[in-house]
Amino acid sequence: MKKKELNHLEQRLLEERERVIKELGHYDEQFSGTLQASDGDLSSYSFHMADQGTDAMEREKQFLFASKEGRYLWHVNEALRRLYQDPKGFGKCHECGDDIAFERLDALPHARLCISCKAKEEDGKRD
Repeated sequence: MKKKELNHLEQRLLEERERVIKELGHYDEQFSGTLQASDGDLSSYSFHMADQGTDAMEREKQFLFASKEGRYLWHVNEALRRLYQDPKGFGKCHECGDDIAFERLDALPHARLCISCKAKEEDGKRD
């Protein structure tokens, strides 16, 4: 892979990392806020059971989104680690060893598998 392409992918990964960290900070603010602050109510208790259920569902949904972003951050950090430790090996499929297309890496800079190996992996999960 050319040095210019590697620099582009590094920038993409760093931008994604910054975006995810910012998003996780947003979730952290929401989680650390009190129930009272989150809905603007003077009481920290909902007046109706349905409101309590809605509040619980919203908190669960936010937790799931934050968890997904955390996993994505791990993948981005792993890709940066691979890029810094072995720049010549970055962009090689971990399954077959072929080059991963630059277009794929540009769209998904933390990709570890080429398109054909990823398709095989997904087909195997469906069986």
